[in-house]
Amino acid sequence: MDLLVVGGGPAGLTTALHAARAGLDVSVWEQRAGTVDKACGEGLMPGAVAALAELGVSPSGHDLWGIRYVAGPCRAEAAFRAGPGRGVRRTALHGALREAVMAAGVRVEQRAVHHVEQDECGVVADGTRAGHLVAADGLHSPIRRALGLHRPRPAHRRRHGLRRHYVLAPWTDHVEVHWARAGEAYVTPVAENLVGVAVLTSGRGSYDDHLAAFPELQERLTGAATAGPVRGAGPLRQDTTARTAGRVLLVGDAAGYVDALTGEGIALALAQAPAAVRAVIGGDLASYEREWRRLTRRYRWLTHALLGATGLPPVRAALVPAAQRLPRLFRVTVDALARPAGT
Repeated sequence: MDLLVVGGGPAGLTTALHAARAGLDVSVWEQRAGTVDKACGEGLMPGAVAALAELGVSPSGHDLWGIRYVAGPCRAEAAFRAGPGRGVRRTALHGALREAVMAAGVRVEQRAVHHVEQDECGVVADGTRAGHLVAADGLHSPIRRALGLHRPRPAHRRRHGLRRHYVLAPWTDHVEVHWARAGEAYVTPVAENLVGVAVLTSGRGSYDDHLAAFPELQERLTGAATAGPVRGAGPLRQDTTARTAGRVLLVGDAAGYVDALTGEGIALALAQAPAAVRAVIGGDLASYEREWRRLTRRYRWLTHALLGATGLPPVRAALVPAAQRLPRLFRVTVDALARPAGT
């Protein structure tokens, strides 16, 4: 086997699809069965929609035409100049990618990895040898930790995400970001009768506790039936010392994550996947480290800047009014988020 991909989420499946189309013998191991749901905002930026289209993957969803910031009576919005994004249920995205991978002849097995060894010729995972291994095993990647690539962080101001779906017709064709003192709520239409609402916060409490910080949004959702349970994820910030170790490469959230604030997680995974495959084919894993830094530079810079600024209460309170007064600057920022990673 040329490549073993550990993790069958969007990052792992996209990596496997690029590898198969490049002629590599590739397998995917995923410990969970079937289509996997996960807590996320579910809004694909236009760059992510374009990257999926290049792979022939077009999951069903709801077109998104921009981003709107909301704080009380203040509104600031900007359209995507690169074309629409798409609100997509995580299960729909996973199902479409899994179907494409199976059609490409990739072997997908329900297996977990317990032990990884390396030598100069390849990687051995639980007795199975491969030329290289891609760890796309998520935010809390066990492989990243086992290889000593995880960099612990202090517990101060750890952010978590919680998401719930509501059965009602979308009232907007934008991603709405509602701002409150301790967090943000992301409203994403994902179907004609389904809206996802994700809350990002550093505070403690239940989903309903956090939703109460957004009274206008809470009132709009009152009486709507919910679809499925509340799903959570976090802590969101995950640091790594490197993205490669020997013949192992980290892709997607496993490679490190700052925050979901800018909504670029899927777009980054879709850009990292072909970069990892190119490094494997070229036998130059150091090139992936360089490419990862280039692809994620904008995301890391912008997300760190927003987190740092909005961690200060006066700045946080002034953010949406400032975006309303400076629409051109807000449009430039939204345009940057909409572009493919690394451009």
